Amino acid sequence: MSYHKRNKRRLSPVALCALLGLAGLVSKASAADQTGSNDAPEPPFDGRRFENTKPKHDWSLIVGAGALYEPKYEGSDEFEVSPIPFVVFTYGEWLEIDPRGVSVTAYKANGFSVSGNVGYETGRKHDDGDRLKELGDIDFAATVGAKVAYEWGPVELYASVDQTINGSESLIGKVGVEYSAPVTERLMIGAKAEATIANDKHMQAYFGINAAQAARSGLTEYKAQAGLKRVDVSASATYALSEHWLVRGEAGVGVLTGDAADSPIVEKKVQPSISAFVGYKF
Repeated sequence: MSYHKRNKRRLSPVALCALLGLAGLVSKASAADQTGSNDAPEPPFDGRRFENTKPKHDWSLIVGAGALYEPKYEGSDEFEVSPIPFVVFTYGEWLEIDPRGVSVTAYKANGFSVSGNVGYETGRKHDDGDRLKELGDIDFAATVGAKVAYEWGPVELYASVDQTINGSESLIGKVGVEYSAPVTERLMIGAKAEATIANDKHMQAYFGINAAQAARSGLTEYKAQAGLKRVDVSASATYALSEHWLVRGEAGVGVLTGDAADSPIVEKKVQPSISAFVGYKF
């Protein structure tokens, strides 16, 4: 779930996760529409915006923009600031269209939910870092996936799997836990922990170096095997400025593990990021 310089602007996984987190929290922050006669005063702002209640209209549209400070590529020790415009549209409790793609919830009852999604993998450019210059590009490709989740009060446990069609032909699995709850009528906080597991093709595409690449780059030939790729933790805060405007900040850190951490292209195993967004909800 980034926009780069020199017309390479695209959403990174970290940016996507931040945007999707914003969309999820805003969905939970929706309050029931307020109605009354023309002569009645406007109802005061209250904490119902943070209740997980369904609004009287079935759709929601969020338009916003922000910035992300993160490594130039997964494993880089150099950082960059990327601007991130976004649009998130939801319809009822079953459809969401966001910067990652389209998600459809097929089943939801008693806290359990099952959803499917169609999205994309942005790939990687050889000029994202000095150690990548002779390794070639990883092509942009479509993805299909599924997610199973269970909500227990403010806590959500989930597991997902995504398959890349062409490109790196990655198969990515994620398991995690997420917490979000209101602190005041305007402020909501969240925390998340997630582990990412990847197949051989993903690991070799992003962290491996074949014989030809080693000859061109001078890096050591390296075979990256399937396994636990990284573990991430993050914390966030969302503040409602008004009935429609909100701001969100998030800070996270990921730690590369296993064959990903040992790759010759990795300059730093610890991958921190910070993001800030402003959004308007219609």
